[in-house]
Amino acid sequence: MRMLRFVSVLRCFLVMAGCGVVLPQLTIAGDWLIDPSGFKANVEVIDADRQLVLNNGLLSRRFLLQPNLATVELKNPQTGESLLRGIKPEARVTIDGKSWDVGGLVGQRNYAFLDPTVFPNLRTDPQAFQFVGHEVREIQERMPWKQIRPHAPDVVWPPRGVELRLDFAMPKSENMDLRVSVHYELYDGLPCYGKWISIENRSEKEMRLDRYQSDLLAAIEHTSEVDALSIGLTPPNLHVETEMAMGGMTSQGANRRSYRWVADPQYDSQVNYEKKTPCLLEVGPDLGPGQIIHPGERWESYRGWVLAHDSTDRERCGLSVRKMFRTLAPWVTENPLMMHLIASDEASVKRAIDQCHDVGFEMLILSFGSGFNLESRNPEVLKKAQSFAAYAAEKGIEIGSYSLLASRSVNKETDVVPPPGEKPVFGNSPCLGSEWGKQYFDRLYEFHRDSGFRLLEHDGSYPGDPCASHDHPGHNDVNDSRWNQWKQISTFYRWCRGEGLFLNVPDHYFLAGSNKTGMGYREVNWSLPREEQTIHTRQNIYDGTWQKTPSMGWMFVPLTEYHGGGPKATIEPLDQNIDHYRNMIRSNLALGVQACYRGPRLFDTDRVRDMVKSQVDWFKAHREILESDLIHGRRADAKSLDWMLHANPKLREKGLVAIFNPTGAEMTETLRIPLYYTGIREKTAVVDAAGNRTNLPLDRNDSVELRATVAPHSMQYFVFE
Repeated sequence: MRMLRFVSVLRCFLVMAGCGVVLPQLTIAGDWLIDPSGFKANVEVIDADRQLVLNNGLLSRRFLLQPNLATVELKNPQTGESLLRGIKPEARVTIDGKSWDVGGLVGQRNYAFLDPTVFPNLRTDPQAFQFVGHEVREIQERMPWKQIRPHAPDVVWPPRGVELRLDFAMPKSENMDLRVSVHYELYDGLPCYGKWISIENRSEKEMRLDRYQSDLLAAIEHTSEVDALSIGLTPPNLHVETEMAMGGMTSQGANRRSYRWVADPQYDSQVNYEKKTPCLLEVGPDLGPGQIIHPGERWESYRGWVLAHDSTDRERCGLSVRKMFRTLAPWVTENPLMMHLIASDEASVKRAIDQCHDVGFEMLILSFGSGFNLESRNPEVLKKAQSFAAYAAEKGIEIGSYSLLASRSVNKETDVVPPPGEKPVFGNSPCLGSEWGKQYFDRLYEFHRDSGFRLLEHDGSYPGDPCASHDHPGHNDVNDSRWNQWKQISTFYRWCRGEGLFLNVPDHYFLAGSNKTGMGYREVNWSLPREEQTIHTRQNIYDGTWQKTPSMGWMFVPLTEYHGGGPKATIEPLDQNIDHYRNMIRSNLALGVQACYRGPRLFDTDRVRDMVKSQVDWFKAHREILESDLIHGRRADAKSLDWMLHANPKLREKGLVAIFNPTGAEMTETLRIPLYYTGIREKTAVVDAAGNRTNLPLDRNDSVELRATVAPHSMQYFVFE
C-alpha cells in the first residue's frame, strides 16, 4: 500500500547519489482505492488514425487498426507494468460448425512477450472477420435499478465511463453476411474492463451460433510453473467475473462454466515442459449456446469483466474486487434488517410486522417452513398476501416470501434429463425449459406484480444443469439447454431489479441482478452450543468478506432450534438468553452484516425489545461506515480479542473498529490498527463509545496504537475521524 510513496523516495535518493538507475515515472499520483476521482476513462485515436487507446489512468488498452484491428498492449499506466504477452483475436465464433476469428493479427513468433518492433511485420488473416469501424459513447445501464431502499451513498448507476464498440465484417469470400461487434466498457476510477460481443444476421437465412469466445487474452503468467503438479494452481493476477455465474456462492465456483484459464498452444517458449501453463483467458460458455439467429436479428452474449490487480496483497486485492461489485452491481449495497418468520397465519404475521416496526427492522420474510406457498394459484393465497403487504406498508415494513426452485423433483416429464455420465448439481432439479418451468416463472411475475410483496428468497436458484430432453418447449437439445435456462432466470432477476424487488439468492447472481447471498457458513454449526456460535459467526464474516462487502452476504441467528442442539443451542426463550442474543446481534451488526433472525418473534419481553432496539439504533447511527469496506484485523479464536476495521475515506467517520472479547474475563490489549484505507494521515481523532475524544498520531505505516479494554463476552468500538 505504500509502494508509490516508496518509489518516489527511492527515485530521489538515486538521483542525488548520481546513480545511473532510472525508475519508471508514475504518470498519475494517488491511490485510486482512496481517491478515484482523478482517473477518468476515455478513448483516443492516435498515430494518424492507425491506433486506438482505451485508458483511464489505471488500465490502458492499445489497438492497432491496420491491417486489421488487434490488441497490442494492456498495461498499468501508473507503473508501466505490462499485462499482455501476445496478440490474439478479439473474439472467436463458431457458426453452423465453422469457426472464425474476429479481428486479430498473425505473425508474432515468441509469445513470451510482445515486442513493438514486430508490429510492422504483422499481417491480417484473410479468413478472419475484418475491422470496419468503431463508435464511442457513454456507458448505458445494462438493466434498470429501482432504488427504493438505503444503499451506499456514493454509488451511481449506470457506472461512469466509456463504451467502445468495434465492428467487424465477415470475409467477402463467404456466402453469408454477418456483422460481429466487440463491445468494451472502461470505468472511471476502476482498473477493470467489461467486454461482450453482439452478432447481427444480415443474411436471408437463419444461422446457428454453436460456440463463441468473447475474450481471448494472452496474459502474462503469474508464476513459472515448471512442474506438472503445479499446473493451474496460480493463474494470472487478474480477477474475472461474468453475468453467467451460478451454482456457487463464491466467484471462483460460480464462474467455472463461463470462463477458463487454458494453455496457450502458441506459447512455445514457456518454461513448463508440457507447455500447459494456464495463461490464456477464454471467456465464453463451456456448453453451447446453440442459439438460432434469424435473418435481421441481433444476438448478444453475456458480459465478462477483467479486473487487473496492482498488488498481490490479499487485502488490497479484495478491496479491488469489492470496489468492482459496488461499481458494476451497486444494488449489493442494499442491506435491510430482516426477520425470517417461520409461520404464516395472520396473527403471527401481524405480530412479526409490529415487532419489526417496534425495534427498527425493515423487512420480514415468510421463510421456509412458514407454510406460505406463493406458487399456489388459489385466489385466497394472493388475497392473503395483499392483506399482509397492506398491513406491512402501514408500519413501514417490506414483506416477501420464499420459493424453492432447484434441488427438488417435480415429475419425470419436467425434471432435467442429464447427459450420459452427468447428474444434477443438487441431485434433483426441474428443467426451466419445461412447460412446468414456464408456468413457474409466469407465476413469479404474476405474484410479485399483484401481491405487494417486495422480497423474494429464491432458494436453489438454477445451478447450470444441462438437459438432454427433446420434449421441453424451452430448448431444442442439450446444446442450448444451459443457455436458455440461464436466460430464463437472469431475465427474471433483471425484471426484479427494475421493480425494486429485493433478491436473497444463495448463489452468485449479483451481476445478473441479485442483492445478497450467503456469507458462507455450515448450517449444522447453528446446533452447536451458543457460546461457540458467536465465534463461528465472526470467523465466517472474517473469511467471507475478502471479496464480499458486508452487505453482500447474510449470516444466521437461529432464535429457535435449527438442525438440533436442544436448549443449549437456541436463544428461545429470548429473555432467558438475552446476553447471548445481544452478542449475536452485535457480532453481525458491528461488522455491517445482516443475518436471518429466524423464529416466531424478535422479542418476548419489554427488556428484550429494548435491547434489540438499542442495538439497531446504534447500527443505524453509524450505518454508512458499518456498511463500508472491512479491513481484516484479528480472526476470532476464542482466546484473545478479535477485531475488524471499517474504512471509508469519503465519510466524516472514516473508520470504525469493532473489538470483541470472547472470554469470561475482562481483557486489555494494545492493538495496532492500520488506517491507510481510511484516508487519514499523520493524526486522528479517536472517539470511544462514551463519546470521549483522543488525538493519536499515526506511525510511518499509517497505523495507530490503540489501547482497548473490553468486558467479558462483550464488544467495544472506536470511531476514527
